[in-house]
Amino acid sequence: MSEATKRKHVKREVLEEFVIPEPNQIIAKISSGRGNNFHDVITEDGKSFIASMPRKFRKSVWIKRGDYVILDPILEGNKVKGEIVHILYPQQIQYLKDEQLWPTCFTMTPGEEGGVTGEEGGVTGKEGGVTGEEGGVTGEEQRHSEIEEESSSEEDSLEALLGPNPNHPPTLVISDGDSN
Repeated sequence: MSEATKRKHVKREVLEEFVIPEPNQIIAKISSGRGNNFHDVITEDGKSFIASMPRKFRKSVWIKRGDYVILDPILEGNKVKGEIVHILYPQQIQYLKDEQLWPTCFTMTPGEEGGVTGEEGGVTGKEGGVTGEEGGVTGEEQRHSEIEEESSSEEDSLEALLGPNPNHPPTLVISDGDSN
């Protein structure tokens, strides 16, 4: 099977399967990426450790801070104590909530959306990272909403697709009440 075909099957599995975790599996939240397909995760009981991403997800599915995953625990690991088995999208999280299998400590606040990027899937929930202590609005979210209000509809549609450029500082436009 070619690499492209494998990626296609992995994407379909990740997007369309609604997985219920087995009794030994753990639902965890990605707190940061460490590089080389290792991620810091936080479990429902507050434990933090490193989890590895298996080869089948590499180069076809990307995860970022704030995303939720199902892990298989690695009992003999010193630092790496889990392996990512499944990446959870918002529809799959809602399914787990409907089945009453979602940990109550991970209930998402209105300003927080976990998102996952795929090769063709685009980015969902750019602000999906850790937003302070208990949710809340970050300065970047406020700045993003102020910029959206001031720009034209054409710029809004482009910005909605690409998001704000973090390399450009926000500009301040000062006008003197006279409109000629």
